[in-house]
Amino acid sequence: MMRYLQSPLDESTVRSLKAGDIVYVSGQVITARDEAHIRALEYLDDGKDVPECLYGCTLYHCGPIILERDDGYELIAAGPTTSARMNSLEPRFIKEFGVRVIIGKGGMSSEVVETMKECGCVYLAATGGAAVTLAEGLSKVDGVEWKDLGMAESIWRFDSNRLGPLVVAMDSNGDSLYENVRSSLRR
Repeated sequence: MMRYLQSPLDESTVRSLKAGDIVYVSGQVITARDEAHIRALEYLDDGKDVPECLYGCTLYHCGPIILERDDGYELIAAGPTTSARMNSLEPRFIKEFGVRVIIGKGGMSSEVVETMKECGCVYLAATGGAAVTLAEGLSKVDGVEWKDLGMAESIWRFDSNRLGPLVVAMDSNGDSLYENVRSSLRR
Protein backbone atom coordinates (compact mmCIF):
# COMPACT_ATOMS: atom_id res chain seq x y z
CA MET A 1 0.00 0.00 0.00
CA MET A 2 1.22 3.53 -0.80
CA ARG A 3 0.83 6.12 2.00
CA TYR A 4 1.49 9.86 2.18
CA LEU A 5 2.37 10.91 5.72
CA GLN A 6 2.50 14.31 7.43
CA SER A 7 5.12 14.67 10.18
CA PRO A 8 4.87 14.86 13.10
CA LEU A 9 2.83 11.67 13.19
CA ASP A 10 0.51 10.50 15.94
CA GLU A 11 0.69 7.03 17.44
CA SER A 12 -2.47 5.72 15.74
CA THR A 13 -1.17 6.66 12.28
CA VAL A 14 2.16 4.98 13.03
CA ARG A 15 0.47 1.84 14.30
CA SER A 16 -1.61 1.65 11.10
CA LEU A 17 1.54 1.25 8.98
CA LYS A 18 2.48 -2.29 8.01
CA ALA A 19 5.78 -3.83 6.94
CA GLY A 20 6.00 -3.56 3.17
CA ASP A 21 3.99 -0.33 2.86
CA ILE A 22 5.56 2.33 0.63
CA VAL A 23 5.45 5.82 2.13
CA TYR A 24 6.36 9.42 1.41
CA VAL A 25 6.90 11.82 4.31
CA SER A 26 6.13 15.54 4.32
CA GLY A 27 6.59 17.93 7.24
CA GLN A 28 9.33 18.12 9.84
CA VAL A 29 12.19 15.63 9.61
CA ILE A 30 15.36 15.86 11.69
CA THR A 31 18.71 14.15 11.26
CA ALA A 32 20.68 12.67 14.14
CA ARG A 33 23.49 10.16 14.26
CA ASP A 34 25.65 8.69 17.02
CA GLU A 35 27.04 11.87 18.57
CA ALA A 36 23.68 13.67 18.67
CA HIS A 37 22.09 10.61 20.30
CA ILE A 38 24.85 10.44 22.91
CA ARG A 39 24.69 14.16 23.70
CA ALA A 40 20.89 14.23 23.95
CA LEU A 41 20.85 11.34 26.42
CA GLU A 42 23.72 12.83 28.44
CA TYR A 43 21.92 16.18 28.58
CA LEU A 44 18.80 14.43 29.90
CA ASP A 45 20.89 12.68 32.56
CA ASP A 46 22.46 16.02 33.56
CA GLY A 47 19.14 17.89 33.63
CA LYS A 48 20.11 20.11 30.69
CA ASP A 49 17.72 21.29 28.00
CA VAL A 50 17.60 19.34 24.76
CA PRO A 51 16.32 20.63 21.42
CA GLU A 52 12.52 20.63 21.34
CA CYS A 53 12.57 19.14 17.82
CA LEU A 54 13.58 15.75 19.26
CA TYR A 55 10.19 15.17 20.88
CA GLY A 56 7.79 13.11 18.77
CA CYS A 57 10.15 13.41 15.84
CA THR A 58 10.61 11.79 12.49
CA LEU A 59 14.29 10.89 12.86
CA TYR A 60 16.52 10.37 9.85
CA HIS A 61 19.81 8.52 10.43
CA CYS A 62 21.71 10.72 8.01
CA GLY A 63 24.83 12.87 7.84
CA PRO A 64 23.74 15.39 5.22
CA ILE A 65 26.06 17.41 3.02
CA ILE A 66 25.07 21.05 3.35
CA LEU A 67 26.55 24.27 2.03
CA GLU A 68 26.29 27.38 4.18
CA ARG A 69 25.46 30.41 2.06
CA ASP A 70 24.92 34.07 2.92
CA ASP A 71 21.15 33.57 2.75
CA GLY A 72 21.02 30.26 4.64
CA TYR A 73 21.77 26.64 3.93
CA GLU A 74 21.64 24.56 0.77
CA LEU A 75 21.20 20.81 1.03
CA ILE A 76 23.36 18.91 -1.48
CA ALA A 77 22.94 15.25 -0.46
CA ALA A 78 21.12 13.33 2.26
CA GLY A 79 21.72 9.60 2.08
CA PRO A 80 20.90 7.23 4.94
CA THR A 81 23.59 5.99 7.26
CA THR A 82 23.71 2.48 8.71
CA SER A 83 21.17 2.48 11.52
CA ALA A 84 22.72 -0.44 13.44
CA ARG A 85 25.33 2.03 14.69
CA MET A 86 22.60 3.43 16.98
CA ASN A 87 21.31 0.04 18.25
CA SER A 88 22.59 0.52 21.80
CA LEU A 89 21.19 4.08 22.03
CA GLU A 90 17.90 3.87 20.16
CA PRO A 91 15.64 2.03 22.65
CA ARG A 92 16.15 4.71 25.30
CA PHE A 93 16.06 7.47 22.67
CA ILE A 94 12.67 6.25 21.41
CA LYS A 95 11.29 6.09 24.95
CA GLU A 96 12.67 9.43 26.17
CA PHE A 97 11.70 11.47 23.11
CA GLY A 98 8.62 9.65 21.84
CA VAL A 99 10.21 9.06 18.44
CA ARG A 100 7.52 7.92 16.00
CA VAL A 101 9.53 7.30 12.83
CA ILE A 102 13.13 6.30 12.17
CA ILE A 103 14.48 6.49 8.63
CA GLY A 104 17.74 4.76 7.78
CA LYS A 105 19.31 1.80 6.06
CA GLY A 106 20.02 -1.77 7.09
CA GLY A 107 17.49 -2.15 9.90
CA MET A 108 18.00 -2.32 13.64
CA SER A 109 18.27 -4.88 16.44
CA SER A 110 15.49 -6.99 17.93
CA GLU A 111 15.73 -4.84 21.09
CA VAL A 112 14.89 -1.76 19.01
CA VAL A 113 11.99 -3.64 17.37
CA GLU A 114 10.60 -4.50 20.83
CA THR A 115 10.82 -0.86 21.86
CA MET A 116 9.06 0.16 18.64
CA LYS A 117 6.23 -2.25 19.48
CA GLU A 118 5.96 -0.90 23.01
CA CYS A 119 6.07 2.80 22.08
CA GLY A 120 4.48 2.99 18.63
CA CYS A 121 7.38 3.65 16.28
CA VAL A 122 8.27 2.40 12.78
CA TYR A 123 11.47 2.03 10.79
CA LEU A 124 11.44 3.26 7.20
CA ALA A 125 14.17 2.00 4.90
CA ALA A 126 15.73 4.53 2.55
CA THR A 127 17.70 3.47 -0.49
CA GLY A 128 21.45 3.69 0.01
CA GLY A 129 23.25 5.43 -2.85
CA ALA A 130 20.29 7.74 -3.55
CA ALA A 131 21.54 10.70 -1.48
CA VAL A 132 20.89 13.37 -4.12
CA THR A 133 17.42 12.04 -4.94
CA LEU A 134 16.49 11.80 -1.25
CA ALA A 135 17.73 15.36 -0.70
CA GLU A 136 15.10 16.54 -3.19
CA GLY A 137 12.43 15.43 -0.70
CA LEU A 138 13.96 17.58 2.05
CA SER A 139 12.83 20.83 0.51
CA LYS A 140 14.05 23.35 3.09
CA VAL A 141 16.64 23.47 5.86
CA ASP A 142 14.79 24.92 8.87
CA GLY A 143 17.82 25.11 11.14
CA VAL A 144 20.53 23.27 12.96
CA GLU A 145 21.18 22.27 16.57
CA TRP A 146 24.55 21.47 18.11
CA LYS A 147 26.50 22.70 15.10
CA ASP A 148 29.70 22.18 17.11
CA LEU A 149 29.34 18.43 16.49
CA GLY A 150 30.17 19.00 12.82
CA MET A 151 28.05 18.82 9.70
CA ALA A 152 27.37 15.07 9.73
CA GLU A 153 26.67 14.78 13.47
CA SER A 154 24.62 17.95 14.07
CA ILE A 155 20.86 17.81 14.33
CA TRP A 156 19.48 19.32 11.13
CA ARG A 157 15.83 20.31 10.90
CA PHE A 158 14.12 20.02 7.52
CA ASP A 159 10.74 20.83 6.08
CA SER A 160 10.24 17.82 3.82
CA ASN A 161 8.03 17.51 0.79
CA ARG A 162 7.38 13.91 -0.23
CA LEU A 163 10.61 12.44 1.09
CA GLY A 164 10.78 8.98 -0.39
CA PRO A 165 9.85 6.49 -1.55
CA LEU A 166 10.55 4.78 1.75
CA VAL A 167 9.59 1.23 2.74
CA VAL A 168 8.13 0.33 6.13
CA ALA A 169 10.77 -2.26 6.95
CA MET A 170 9.98 -2.68 10.68
CA ASP A 171 6.51 -1.90 11.96
CA SER A 172 5.01 -1.30 15.41
CA ASN A 173 3.60 -4.85 15.46
CA GLY A 174 7.12 -6.27 15.46
CA ASP A 175 7.05 -7.33 11.81
CA SER A 176 10.44 -6.90 10.13
CA LEU A 177 11.25 -7.36 6.47
CA TYR A 178 14.87 -7.97 7.52
CA GLU A 179 13.86 -10.80 9.84
CA ASN A 180 11.59 -12.26 7.14
CA VAL A 181 14.56 -12.44 4.76
CA ARG A 182 16.81 -13.99 7.45
CA SER A 183 14.14 -16.59 8.23
CA SER A 184 13.66 -17.54 4.59
CA LEU A 185 17.41 -17.91 4.15
CA ARG A 186 17.62 -20.27 7.13
CA ARG A 187 14.97 -22.56 5.58
